[in-house]
Amino acid sequence: MTSWLERVLFSRQWLVLLSFAVASIALLGSALTLKIDAGFTKLVPLKHPYMEVFLEHRAEFGGADRIVLAVMASDGDMFTPDYFDTLGRATDAMFFLPGVDRTQVFSILTPNVRFIEVVEDGIAGGNVLPPDFTTDEAGFARIRENIIKAGLVGRLVASDFSGAIVAARLQEFHPGTGDRLDYVEVAHQLERIRSELQATPGIDVRIIGFAKVVGDISDGATGVALFFAIAFIVTAFLVGFHTRSAVLTAALLACSLLAVVWQIGLLALFGFGIDPMSILVPFLIFAIGVSHGVQVVSAHRDEMSRGATAHEAARASFRRLVRPGVAALASDAAGFVAISLIDVQVIQEIAVAAGLGVAAIILTNLGLLPVLLARLPVTARPPRRRPAFWSLIASAARPKPAAAIICVWAVLAAAGAWQATYVLIGDEHEGVPELRPGSPYNRDASIITDKFSVGVDVLTVIGTTNADGCIDYATMRYLDSFAWTMSNVPGVQSVSSLAGTARRLHAAWNEGNLKWHTLPRHQSSLVQAVAPVPTTSGLLNADCSVMPVYIYTEDHRARTIERIISAVNEFNSMDADGPIDFRLAAGNVGVMAATNEEVARAQFPIVGYVYAAVIAVCLIAFRSIRAVLVIILPLTIVSVLAYALMALLQIGLKTSTLPVVALGVGVGVDYGIYIFSRVRNHLREGLEFPEAWERALATSGSGVMLTGLTLAAGVATWIFAPLQFQADMGAILTFMFIVNMAGAVLLLPALGAFLFRRKRSP
Repeated sequence: MTSWLERVLFSRQWLVLLSFAVASIALLGSALTLKIDAGFTKLVPLKHPYMEVFLEHRAEFGGADRIVLAVMASDGDMFTPDYFDTLGRATDAMFFLPGVDRTQVFSILTPNVRFIEVVEDGIAGGNVLPPDFTTDEAGFARIRENIIKAGLVGRLVASDFSGAIVAARLQEFHPGTGDRLDYVEVAHQLERIRSELQATPGIDVRIIGFAKVVGDISDGATGVALFFAIAFIVTAFLVGFHTRSAVLTAALLACSLLAVVWQIGLLALFGFGIDPMSILVPFLIFAIGVSHGVQVVSAHRDEMSRGATAHEAARASFRRLVRPGVAALASDAAGFVAISLIDVQVIQEIAVAAGLGVAAIILTNLGLLPVLLARLPVTARPPRRRPAFWSLIASAARPKPAAAIICVWAVLAAAGAWQATYVLIGDEHEGVPELRPGSPYNRDASIITDKFSVGVDVLTVIGTTNADGCIDYATMRYLDSFAWTMSNVPGVQSVSSLAGTARRLHAAWNEGNLKWHTLPRHQSSLVQAVAPVPTTSGLLNADCSVMPVYIYTEDHRARTIERIISAVNEFNSMDADGPIDFRLAAGNVGVMAATNEEVARAQFPIVGYVYAAVIAVCLIAFRSIRAVLVIILPLTIVSVLAYALMALLQIGLKTSTLPVVALGVGVGVDYGIYIFSRVRNHLREGLEFPEAWERALATSGSGVMLTGLTLAAGVATWIFAPLQFQADMGAILTFMFIVNMAGAVLLLPALGAFLFRRKRSP
């Protein structure tokens, strides 16, 4: 097979180059049509039981795509003409925002926000904003009273009356066009609304919600191009230093970039977009391409230093590397296939994108690059003088240094395993962890949480019961008990339920006396207390068979979510035969809980599948258990240390980090496969393992060290990126590139020194 491929590539070189050129031009045109494609349901495990509940009741009670726009008076309270004019414009702007469910827009100015009170003649009520409202002292006093009567303080109005909220829910699809809603465009329109409103002196606008998060991540992701350029320049410098040839460096980088172009072009051709959360995948493909390209160029340079022509060196390097190269890339592909088993669409799209990129690398770096090297005017150079530390690295394959190295790595593995137990599933910080702690969004979220008793973080527990459950005292008492229990769970900011609303209304029917702030036992009184609550409030459905409970949380950190979910489950377990079945879960916190549980369920199987696939590839390639051990053991320790690093840096394991950890296994095995393929060839020549290792180190080893350092230097620049998740990925990948390289050039030969020791003749 190898001989046939060699003949095909090198006997018709101009035809091969022309074919690549035509395909590249076509895919470049396709790549230019790729669009950002963000969607809420793409980020959630739709088959999780929580999400089944979420989707079942989404039409009645809305989804988790909530937008909260807070109009704040920067000096004084909200009762001024300018403030109410601004709040009115904000309400109108939110109402006409594309994709907003207009039945789910709430502010103190909308007609679906009402109050009820008892007066001398009976019951009175109406809109919080009266139809004859005037912006004078009497009008403001009246609307202030209505806000208090409606119980909106802390909900739609700040606790200190310094501002008010306009809340809305987005639909998944644009109602006018039927297309998937463009969250990035929604975020940009929200920013335009903010700019218009803040033009009024003394007004400050804060905005939070899923669409705003996507927009901020997308805007921050545009900076990826800058960091990609920086990484490219750093890579070019280090590769050029290694090859000492502008021609070889240009060919290597061009083929690696071409793989990225092909990847993006194929994505667009197959109808995919790119999610902001997967924006780093193209760089990962570039990194893998450089890794394999360095091996090809190093092998070519090594052959030429022995007197071969450029054409002969290209063919020899192809023969030498095609098998280990395909094996290494198959290991990469195994990682991508494994992460696609996580039932989250965005992760599956990452797997598809990365898989297409690997396929492109096989063609560009193992096919096109050797052909280019055969045609380019490359001058043979004598081998560079080895640095002083080279002999120290070469000694890693001798028994005494090898034993010391194994002991050091064993200690590191033990310490890493202990520290890795502290990794949390989910977010470890307040605010949106994908953004910097000091980002505008996280500042807005902090202020809204401080001023209001509700925010965008809400866990919706769906209470299902028999029809007319809301006029049955036992059922409502059970609902009230659940709400009270949840309100006392640490991390819960406030709880909203039909029972609490009914208690307030019952008191209102009795002149507001606090003695009557309870659930009436008599059914007719209970009907009286519940009747004014409309279904648009989201507290009940048409026949009172579903009564959601909204649990507003202080944050969405992993510990907070886990604590509240446990409390819900504990309440259910205490009375399995209760009149209401409290089902988890909806709201954005419910989505996060489902995602965290899916990641927790999948993390070990996914990594296990990756290792199983890598082991299978290594067994097929080398047909040796010992070979598998020397390649896989360093990789395993690096995975453990990566988890330890995440614990130290307080990076939670979630949908944006689990793929990197899993893919690090597939990418890291490249080093070991390339080096050991050279070692095996020298062992077959009859050399002892230390000598075989030293010779392999001079060719593949130098390429591995260059690759590890180059890629680490490139991704290290991400640590300064505007997006926190990009900085986190930069830290994790930098660590994994460096430690995988160290494992390949230190631990692999140390293990081989014992596993491949030949028995001496007596």
